[in-house]
Amino acid sequence: MPSEETKILLRESELPQRWYNINPDLPAPLAPPIHPGTGKPLGPEDLAPIFPMELIKQEVSMEPWIDIPDEIKQVYKIWRPSPLHRAHNLEKHLGTPARIYFKNESVSPPGSHKPNTAVAQAYYNKQEGVSRIATETGAGQWGSALSFACCLFDIECKVYMVKVSYEQKPYRRILMETWGATCVPSPTDTTNAGRKILEQSPDSPGSLGIAISEAVEDAATHDNTKYSLGSVLNHVLLHQTIVGLEAKQQLKLVDEEADAVIGCVGGGSNFAGLAFPFVKDKLSGKNIDIIAIEPKSCPTLTAGQFRYDFGDTAQLTPLLKMFTLGHTFVPEPIHAGGLRYHGMAPLVSLLVDQKVIEPRAYHQLSTFEAAITFARTEGLVCAPETSHALRATIDEALKCKDTGEEKCILVNYSGHGFFDLAAIERYLAGDLQDHEYAKDEVEKALAGLPEVAEPTS
Repeated sequence: MPSEETKILLRESELPQRWYNINPDLPAPLAPPIHPGTGKPLGPEDLAPIFPMELIKQEVSMEPWIDIPDEIKQVYKIWRPSPLHRAHNLEKHLGTPARIYFKNESVSPPGSHKPNTAVAQAYYNKQEGVSRIATETGAGQWGSALSFACCLFDIECKVYMVKVSYEQKPYRRILMETWGATCVPSPTDTTNAGRKILEQSPDSPGSLGIAISEAVEDAATHDNTKYSLGSVLNHVLLHQTIVGLEAKQQLKLVDEEADAVIGCVGGGSNFAGLAFPFVKDKLSGKNIDIIAIEPKSCPTLTAGQFRYDFGDTAQLTPLLKMFTLGHTFVPEPIHAGGLRYHGMAPLVSLLVDQKVIEPRAYHQLSTFEAAITFARTEGLVCAPETSHALRATIDEALKCKDTGEEKCILVNYSGHGFFDLAAIERYLAGDLQDHEYAKDEVEKALAGLPEVAEPTS
């Protein structure tokens, strides 16, 4: 019988020693990134100006396991292994026979899963002699995580933060500055990409696509600077798999196996980090529901197309085959800024296309309702992004209440909401509203997708 423990803990000595690389286990080949100028698959030399070579090797590796360097493990031990919690009070409140477990990634210094890859990326940049890193951030979780990591490895950090989040979440900016980073609202007037956007739309709220353009341009125009991305790319998702690997060990300690694995999804990093080790089991024949939750105002997986597209608005990145709403689409300014991205990780996109992962979309108000329910039962105040995953978790548990199924549900509690209290205040006051995505804008953006001849194997 499963244990009734509330916190399932691992010792530091039980920290996973390797990251799991899903590439060799995929049910179909991953389409290669394409050079937008030549139309040919990208080579390592094309990525070398903006990424250190070790990360480029990880991006294309077909090795199933990648060793975690000792220096990275030592930093991880500041907060890892992270706890796995049984949500007893939530179960009781819902009256469900389901058992709900959440992997608590909010215990990291920046308060989310993001430093799992930020620390790794800062380390590999430092090993290559890089003295400055440029990046973007949506809600500020990634920017604060990279600021934290760069501080530890003595690297200068420049963060382009989506303007609407910069204005909504000043404490995220202050956190970045506390760790020594420079944070500016994007679009700015200091890059060609930013100036072009401001000429077209002076009041632009910004988007991750725009901020990525600015950060990539910054890295490409400074000899001492590399670019760092907090989601989407293969090596980022690779580093995050430590979350799911720990969760599998912890479930085993209490005699459990997950029947459903749930995470919110914007670019794909926290979701893949928890889910990919369980996707491996599903591809091997186990019956597991793997569920990715996105906002209805930015429904990349549920309303987008599986096509080659740019990862940024200014078309500076390689072309990636992914689910996309079009690189010019600017989502509504919901509070879940980390989920406001037009595209999706190619690895997640392929698994959705292959029906291995089920995507779902929720409106903003229903996710805040779930966050309040969770706070009033389990005591934890989550980020707006995380609330999407909790909404789906509650819905799955209520289904079990109707059917009588005693499922084990695992969800990634990807970050705390201590810097999002203004949004919660608005929700409690009845001032928040749902946003329908602009179908005509998506159609316009999709019509502008590049025509790419897919490489043949």
